[in-house]
Amino acid sequence: MADIARKASAHWAGDLKAGNGTVSTESGVLQGAQYSFGTRFENGAGTNPEELLASALAGCFTMQLSALLGAHGHTVESLDTDATCEMVRDGAGFKVSALRLRVRGKVTGSDQADFEAHVKDAAEKCPMSRVVAGNAEITHEAVLE
Repeated sequence: MADIARKASAHWAGDLKAGNGTVSTESGVLQGAQYSFGTRFENGAGTNPEELLASALAGCFTMQLSALLGAHGHTVESLDTDATCEMVRDGAGFKVSALRLRVRGKVTGSDQADFEAHVKDAAEKCPMSRVVAGNAEITHEAVLE
């Protein structure tokens, strides 16, 4: 039995190119968020799975980094992480090839080398990174302000 379980749902109507769908989360943060071929492959208005994956990784990684820094006696003023999910053609379809993280931090008691070490550790330990590991390249850039 799971220690934690989170739920989301998706609805789709129509064929791939003309159809559209919605995604929702149990928490209600996403409620009927629109997605379609256009939002995924043509930058249309709405969300897409890759954007949601990037946001999940950014959030998970940033929380993990905060925990690691705090456990080592550093005071986190702020952490800001940008995540980019990249896809490439793979045969007849696409695959997620890379997730790129860039984190900027304001942290008391840390220097650039220490911050980079914690970023690397967080990137290896965060649950979302562990899901992706071995399936897509994950890179990270750390900037201590």
